[in-house]
Amino acid sequence: MPIEARLFVRARLLTMSAAGDGAGAGRADVDPRDSIAALDGKIAAIGSHAELQRHYPDAEVIDLDGRLVTPGLIDCHTHMVYGGDRSAEMERRLAGESYESIARAGGGILNTAAATARLDESALAAAALPRIDALLADGVTTLEIKSGYGLELEVELRCLRAARRIESLRPLSVRATYLAAHVVPPGFPGGSEGYVERVCAQYLPAVAASGLAHAVDGYCETIAFSAEQVGRVFECAQGLKLPVKLHADQLSNMHGAALAARYRALSADHLEFTDQAGVAALANAGTVAVLLPGAFYFLRQQQAPPVSALRQDGVPMAIATDCNPGTSPLCSLLTAMNLAAVEFGLSTAECLAGVTREAARALGVLHDRGSIEVGKRCDLAIWNVEQPSSLVYSLGSRPLYQRVWQGRPGNAQGGWQDTRRTP
Repeated sequence: MPIEARLFVRARLLTMSAAGDGAGAGRADVDPRDSIAALDGKIAAIGSHAELQRHYPDAEVIDLDGRLVTPGLIDCHTHMVYGGDRSAEMERRLAGESYESIARAGGGILNTAAATARLDESALAAAALPRIDALLADGVTTLEIKSGYGLELEVELRCLRAARRIESLRPLSVRATYLAAHVVPPGFPGGSEGYVERVCAQYLPAVAASGLAHAVDGYCETIAFSAEQVGRVFECAQGLKLPVKLHADQLSNMHGAALAARYRALSADHLEFTDQAGVAALANAGTVAVLLPGAFYFLRQQQAPPVSALRQDGVPMAIATDCNPGTSPLCSLLTAMNLAAVEFGLSTAECLAGVTREAARALGVLHDRGSIEVGKRCDLAIWNVEQPSSLVYSLGSRPLYQRVWQGRPGNAQGGWQDTRRTP
């Protein structure tokens, strides 16, 4: 087969590499080089237009006319595959009812689980596509999708298959996570203890054998599972060679950050109630702190994650939408960046790193994406903006000019020149 070769020339590159712009110094600087050579979906060289034209004379040339180029964005925490609608719960919360009380009364996650169980794989994938398309239009090229609304093994596997199926329906990469300990099914024999035993004895081995999941997650919270119970799930997952990540310290300090660090988790997510000991543990373990400002905003929380402590201890910080039907119905990673800046005090450089380099780190894929570097995948977002800060500043705008996925250019809606089928 002939090699697919393209030159993306006359650009302003924000490489977001650890050794370059936006790293450590709190800046997001344009690289002096202005062009990228892509061969078969990988970045083969970065240099000047003239230099790359000499080395690759037969490549297709795409002139970007001075536009800003970043790595393709990565949304590293979503619950994108689900059934049903929970807009009525918002009315209850606006009337003063708490998320915890709604959940304890059988709403919340259990509401979504019941609706999810009624849909087949094709319907679950189809329901997710409008949300997926909104993220593509924000420049997203890699997306994490968690299960966790299935509760029973058969439905969890169905959700994971639907998540993986999306890769055949849209031009993006999906990282699927098995949210093994999300909530206890109603009337489950033995309650949370019995459910954890079932997860470890049956569900996790079956998910590992299916090859559908890239990682395992848990929800450590008073309305979900204890640190000891999640620890047992993590022991089992690691025995099956699956990396782990954790919903930690969102509603209370259950020392979830320290638990995640103990198991060298890829990430600990939320962290509103994480204490200094938890921050230090994350720093020592190299675990990424994933900030989810959409949930913070939607739940009208008052205690923000300890960003200053995370920054001071050198904990990598990623940003994600947490797109889900109950606590963060957010389908814009650009909006998540704005909320992270306004609500949590992140800088432009931290926001950009949080949806590129650090988001890739949170998914365990930094070796091949998340920055513009030779040898990595040519996943790019090309923008109609003058300054990097414009990507964080605006609410509701659509500044994407073009999305490039594995070296293939798309359009301003995030799509692809080869329109793929719908389910």
